[in-house]
Amino acid sequence: MNQDFLNQLCEIVGSDHVCVDEPMKDHTTFRIGGNADYFVSPHSAKEIGDVIEACKNAGIPWYVIGNGSNLLVSDRGFRGVIIRLFKNFAMLSVEGEEIRVQAGALLSRTAKKALEHELTGFEFAAGIPGTIGGALVMNAGAYGGEMKDVTKFVTVLTPEGKVLTLGKEELEMGYRTSIIARKGYLVLEAVLGLQKGDKEQIAARMEELKEKRVSKQPLEYPSAGSTFKRPEGYFAGKLIMDAGLRGFSVGGAQVSEKHCGFVINTGDATAKDVTELIKTVTERIREQTGVTLEPEVKLLGEF
Repeated sequence: MNQDFLNQLCEIVGSDHVCVDEPMKDHTTFRIGGNADYFVSPHSAKEIGDVIEACKNAGIPWYVIGNGSNLLVSDRGFRGVIIRLFKNFAMLSVEGEEIRVQAGALLSRTAKKALEHELTGFEFAAGIPGTIGGALVMNAGAYGGEMKDVTKFVTVLTPEGKVLTLGKEELEMGYRTSIIARKGYLVLEAVLGLQKGDKEQIAARMEELKEKRVSKQPLEYPSAGSTFKRPEGYFAGKLIMDAGLRGFSVGGAQVSEKHCGFVINTGDATAKDVTELIKTVTERIREQTGVTLEPEVKLLGEF
């Protein structure tokens, strides 16, 4: 433990917002992962920048997370600083048909705010368990909607510490990618453009999508959502099901019997269980179909 560095983090964000040896299983929807050396929760763009600068000066790795909904952390944890942008960085305001929202706000909370103000266009995101920041990095989408459909501007912090505001055209959003991901930008906030709608219709659409999720997805188990990206011309879940891998398990990790596109934690799964299962499924699908599945879940730490 580097006491000088720890003291520096405490000076930047306050000692109440710094944890040491923090279990990452408590901060991912997979409920898996060893401890992070340092875990900080900054409350402003300046604090975020100062923490990153401190990490660079000390030669200590850092990684930004939101709700940890698309993340698998190594059983060995993370030797560095986790910067969490969640409830500590989640201001949200509505002006006309625009929502200005910080990176740590949950998509579900943002969708609820849109509903309150009778704004339509964000219903698709109501059930996605991530934050605005993570959703913008990967252009998250569901049920025919994507972040690129509603995003007007995104303010980011570059790896060099510069704050930029990018318009929709500059974001280069594609299937599960964006310029934010490619250039290693850190999302600070976004402006979403929606349209006036009928409150009852918006609520009904959100309820309809919720029922679809509950009926088709294994929400009763910890997971990181869809484990694989959609291969062009195919559906990952169907390929896995057709390969006879429904319910296939390694340790506590299992291909969901409810939806084969999900790998779930049945209770005591390790990161090693999950990665071995993903490897086996990928190899089996490649052998049987020639299709190479690409994981959507991000890996953090040593595997």
